[in-house]
Amino acid sequence: MKTFAAIIGAVLLFGVVAGVVFWERLPFVGDEEQVYCTQDAKLCPDGSYVGRVGPNCEFAACPEVQMRTVSLYYYDPVQDQDDSGNVQCSREGLVSVTREIPVTQTPIQDTIRLLLRGELTDGERAQGITTEYPLSGVELVGAALTNGALTLELNDQNNKTGGGSCRVGILWFQIEQTALQFPEVTSVRFTPEELFQP
Repeated sequence: MKTFAAIIGAVLLFGVVAGVVFWERLPFVGDEEQVYCTQDAKLCPDGSYVGRVGPNCEFAACPEVQMRTVSLYYYDPVQDQDDSGNVQCSREGLVSVTREIPVTQTPIQDTIRLLLRGELTDGERAQGITTEYPLSGVELVGAALTNGALTLELNDQNNKTGGGSCRVGILWFQIEQTALQFPEVTSVRFTPEELFQP
């Protein structure tokens, strides 16, 4: 009986020692400092949002963005001259420059908005390419495509799309040609109708 009690005691002692050693090696949530990040979000190029993640509360990586190449049509008056050197104010002066934009559900609107920003490079300007865009207060607020007819709704709170017939025509042609690069667009009109009036 004493032998049995000694064996039980030894097993219990071994269990206690093993339990203490095991217990000390267990990681406890309370032993590590928990990180709480702010709830702000970052807008990604594809239109999605990502939040901050630990341990440094940096923004999570945005999803990989697919890009597409589009053309923006600006103007070169030298390419639009008659034999006497007079500027004709025609589509002949339109010049295509390429840009990369993210692939989205609204490529036509994205491209027109980029055109309206008028961001020519120094190299493009050195080649004689010009634009009057951006025009203060002019912005694209909507677009509708029906049977190939694209209607672009613009806000022109400062009446910047008006002026002489030459200027107005070139402003119109730039947007129209930029929109017509999309195969689903066969014609372009603007609303309100007071836009681009000489």
